[in-house]
Amino acid sequence: MPIRPKKKFGQNFLQNEHVIDRILAVADLSENDRVVEIGPGLGALTDRLLGTGAHLLAVEVDHDLAALLTERDDPNLKITTGDVLKLDWAALLPEPPYKLVANLPYNISSQILFKILDHRGLFSRLVLMFQKEVGDRLAAVPATRDYGILSVLMQTWYDVKRVVRVSPGSFYPPPKVESVVLQFDPLSESRFTIHNERVYRTLVRGAFTQRRKTIRNSLLASGWSAETIDRMLSANDIDPKRRGETLTLREFAELSNFLTD
Repeated sequence: MPIRPKKKFGQNFLQNEHVIDRILAVADLSENDRVVEIGPGLGALTDRLLGTGAHLLAVEVDHDLAALLTERDDPNLKITTGDVLKLDWAALLPEPPYKLVANLPYNISSQILFKILDHRGLFSRLVLMFQKEVGDRLAAVPATRDYGILSVLMQTWYDVKRVVRVSPGSFYPPPKVESVVLQFDPLSESRFTIHNERVYRTLVRGAFTQRRKTIRNSLLASGWSAETIDRMLSANDIDPKRRGETLTLREFAELSNFLTD
């Protein structure tokens, strides 16, 4: 009986060999690598990852697809069935570094990125496919429509590069949107000095809470006092009438360090 895609899991199965070739090229795998694939689906990418000789952990929420994967009977393949957002990543990945290579389920891709940020020490490279709209945000620069929370946070700790644009016809069933593959290489330390990551991430979230408002009003709405905001912006020569989307990574770092110190 054929496997039918399940909408509740956001399943669109990659089947374009050219795209898989590009993914493998930037993943740069060898027999010594440990790889994680989230949402392997029907296994088109899985088979090619195993073909490199790397050791692969496939994480699949769909029990039917997980059972299909076991038919490969490959000694280098380990399968974990469960919701990747609920799994204990530190316990699941006890021997870092790993490379994470995946066509992410689009309905939870942003949540997975926040999980990656929380566990970024586990990975030496990420090669991930997203809905193009999300990919554009991740690679966006300041003062553009796509620049937002994930743009700032991912670019703070990673070099982000576009790999290949992917048409809907590359999947079964074809999604209604275009996709894009991005490569993330971790920096040895944050792009700019950050004294307290929790404060930094809270500040960045606050700055984009209400995009149409000024940075001052957005931060007010996020719970900071007017006195703290005014002192912070003045000390860093930032016009309170600017919007959060105009701030650079350096400015976010300097503001958060002011709050921390």
